[in-house]
Amino acid sequence: MNILIIGNGGREHALAWKVKQSKLCKKLYVAPGNAGTATTAENVDIKTTDFERLATFCLSNKVDMIIVGPEEPLVKGIYDFFKSNPKTSNIHVIGPSQEAAQLEGSKAFAKAFMDRNKIPTAAYREFDHTNYEEGVEYIRNHALPIVLKADGLAAGKGVLICNNPIEALAEFELMIRQSKFGDASKRVVVEEFLSGIEMSVFAVTDGVNYVLLPEAKDYKRIGVGDSGLNTGGMGAVSPVPFADDVFLNKIITRIVEPTITGLKNENLDYKGIVFIGIIKVGDDPFVIEYNCRLGDPETECILPRVETDLVEIFSAVALQKVNELKIKISKDAAATVVAVSGGYPGTYETGKIIKGLDDTSFEGTMIFHSGTKNEGKDVVTNGGRVLAVTSFGDTIIDAAEQSVYMLEQIYFDDIYFRDDIGFEFK
Repeated sequence: MNILIIGNGGREHALAWKVKQSKLCKKLYVAPGNAGTATTAENVDIKTTDFERLATFCLSNKVDMIIVGPEEPLVKGIYDFFKSNPKTSNIHVIGPSQEAAQLEGSKAFAKAFMDRNKIPTAAYREFDHTNYEEGVEYIRNHALPIVLKADGLAAGKGVLICNNPIEALAEFELMIRQSKFGDASKRVVVEEFLSGIEMSVFAVTDGVNYVLLPEAKDYKRIGVGDSGLNTGGMGAVSPVPFADDVFLNKIITRIVEPTITGLKNENLDYKGIVFIGIIKVGDDPFVIEYNCRLGDPETECILPRVETDLVEIFSAVALQKVNELKIKISKDAAATVVAVSGGYPGTYETGKIIKGLDDTSFEGTMIFHSGTKNEGKDVVTNGGRVLAVTSFGDTIIDAAEQSVYMLEQIYFDDIYFRDDIGFEFK
C-alpha cells in the first residue's frame, strides 16, 4: 500500500524507518519530513495542518493510509476531514477523531473523562474568567506545591509547578487574564502535585480492542542529573526497570482497560495511539496526562524494540482487528540520547553543518533526525532538537553508553547532549 506519514521530527523519522521495513509498504511519503526521512521516503512539502493540500496529494498518489505523528493536526480534526469527504473516506487515518483528541487537546476534558471512568489521577479544579476569584481563593488554601495547567495545547510549555502561593497566584493571573499561553490558557486546570517517578505507556487501539507497545521513560530536563529547564525530551529508555509485572498489571487494570472501555462507551471514535503519562506514587499508578499520538523521543526508543510489522499493526487498527494481533517485543534494552542545538530550550541558532553522519555505521545503533534539513550537499541543523541516537544493549546502561559513544562521533557547532540518560538505573 501507499502510505503517508505526517510530521517532520524524530518521531516521524522513526516511523518512516519502521514502516519502510514492512512488506506491505509499496510507496512511502512524509509531509513535510526532514533530511532523515528523505533517506527512506519521499518528502512532500505540505504543512501538517493543510488538510486540503494533503487530501489532493493523497488522491493524486493513491495513498491508502495516513499515519499522523504530531498532535496539532489531530486536535484540529484531520481524521474527521478525511472521513467526511466521500473521495477520501476510504483512506485509513491512524489517529483519533477531533472529539476524541480532546484527551490531549483539553486538560479539563481529560480530567472529566478520568473522573467519569474512575481512572486514578491527581485531584483538581478548573477555572476560567467566569470563576476567577473562586480560583484565587482555591489556590490560597491549597497545599504546596501546586500545579497549574493551561487547558489547551501550549507547545509543551503550559504546565507550571509552583512552590509558593504568591508565585501560583501571579501565574494564575497571567494565564487567565493576560493570556500567557494564548487561547490555551483561557481555562486553567489547578491540581495537586504528585511526587513520584514517571513513565509512558502506549496503547494501540481500534476503539474497542487494544495492544500495548513497549513502555518507556523519558528525560525532560536539559541538564545532567535531571537538572535545569524542561525540554521536549533529551532521551528515553525502554523497558522501564521499576515497572515490574505487578506494577504493569496495575496500570493495565486500573488505567488502560478503563480508558479503552471509556472511549467505547462514550462513542469517541479512536483509531490510533493512546499515550498515557504515568506517575508511580508509592506502589500505585496515576495518570498525569493523555496524548493522542506517539511521544518524542520515546518513539525512537520503543519502535526499534517492536519486532512485529508496524503496518500490519496499523492495518489491524483500521480494520478493527487489533484483538487478532500478537505483538513481538525484543528482549534487548534500548536507550535514546538526543543531541540539541546550543541554547536550547531557549534561543538557539540553526543552519549549522552536521558532520560525521556518514561515519557512524554500527550494528544495533540507529540515528533518527529531528530538526534537520538538506542544504545543497550538506545536512544542517533546523531545530532545537537535532538528532536522536538509539542503541540496543544487554542493559539500559550498555545501550546508553553506546548511544553516547555514537554521538561523540558526530559534530555540529555548539552541539550538546546529556551523557547520563538512564543514570538512575546503574
